Amino acid sequence: MIVTPYQTRPVVLGDELYPILDEFLLKLEENSVVVITSKIVSITQSRVVENDGTVDKKDLIHKECDYYLEHEAMPRYGFILTIKDNILIANSGIDESNGNGYFVLWPKDLQKTTNEVWKYLRQRDSIHNLGVVVTDSHTMILRWGCTGVGLSWCGFDALNRYIDEPDIFGRKFQSVNASILDGLAASAVTVMGEGKEQTPLAVISDIPFVHFVDHEPTNDEIDALKIALDDDLYAPLLTSVPWKKGGI
Repeated sequence: MIVTPYQTRPVVLGDELYPILDEFLLKLEENSVVVITSKIVSITQSRVVENDGTVDKKDLIHKECDYYLEHEAMPRYGFILTIKDNILIANSGIDESNGNGYFVLWPKDLQKTTNEVWKYLRQRDSIHNLGVVVTDSHTMILRWGCTGVGLSWCGFDALNRYIDEPDIFGRKFQSVNASILDGLAASAVTVMGEGKEQTPLAVISDIPFVHFVDHEPTNDEIDALKIALDDDLYAPLLTSVPWKKGGI
């Protein structure tokens, strides 16, 4: 697997996504995956709120998430634990880093946007097998450091399924699927960095384990990634706290 990051100029309000892709992404090859950080998608959508001192960040976090825990229940780091789009993430994914004085929210209509980018780049470069992933960073329980997570994808199977398949000794897997989506996202975000690298784009190639498809993700394929709180491996933790409904 080869991950190639692409440096851009600073992406600011007023920029449009496709001209940025055209300016900084070289011609794409078959069997590659384009990775885009959600932040530049949000900025080009104007999905930002000016941090002018009048905005209550806590209220903004509550409004943007599906569920949240009260701030008083959080550790000393000042984050609010939230669930948004079936992802456990801090602060509803809202970020201030590299935001130029704005709170940057997650993109709107993200799957639709990802599908449209997939169609555009395939047509632009006259290729058939192409994947697109939009990423963000998140943390893992009991581990320092951020890794990448895939928020949306198009053009390939997000999961490689092992359940009911035999291992090398013939024992069938009971509960193992490989997340191709999050594996690609983590690899790309590692290379793109978390600071001032200014590399919000990457292309992943030499990926024989990726099964490319010629359609947008179906609702069933999107739902196949999700696990209900009470069915999750971490259900004893997730269901033992008083989640409150967000979006208000």
